[in-house]
Amino acid sequence: GIALSAEKNTHSLMERILLEAKSLSNADGGTLYLKDGDQLKFEIIRTDSLDISHQRNSDDEISLPPVPLYIDNQPNLKQVASNAAHSGKTINIADAYKAKDFDFSGTKLFDQGTGYRSQSFLTVPLKNHQGECLGVLQLLNAKHPQTGKIIAFPTDIQPIIEALASQAAVALENDLLLK
Repeated sequence: GIALSAEKNTHSLMERILLEAKSLSNADGGTLYLKDGDQLKFEIIRTDSLDISHQRNSDDEISLPPVPLYIDNQPNLKQVASNAAHSGKTINIADAYKAKDFDFSGTKLFDQGTGYRSQSFLTVPLKNHQGECLGVLQLLNAKHPQTGKIIAFPTDIQPIIEALASQAAVALENDLLLK
């Protein structure tokens, strides 16, 4: 929390948030989205096993389209990131390929193109002190600490990641207010 509040560079702050969340949860990948109007824009994407490291506004620009928060003026609840943004609740999915409530077609297309297997997701809204969603932190493919096998995100890590997300939202809001 102290390190987050001390960071003055927005991009460094967002990167630190994502890297700390990945480290705490032993996740292979992670994405940080920021709310921009009626959409969630990809800010940072990291996947260690694929050696992917993209950040918006960098030399290695993110080409993925934003996630719409609304479709036909209705809340987009089919995509897990937008659902978390609307509900304000953490969503823990053990296997995206078996999830019935969400549309993972984009994830499956990514997997087909890379040979990756997206499985477990932990999606946490970044809420400010008023409960407004500023963005979404999404972690991908928790790894068992001893075997490295992909597992579901343990429920006992959720409160820790939620606390980090809360601290991150406060730091992001303070940074935005200063600007």
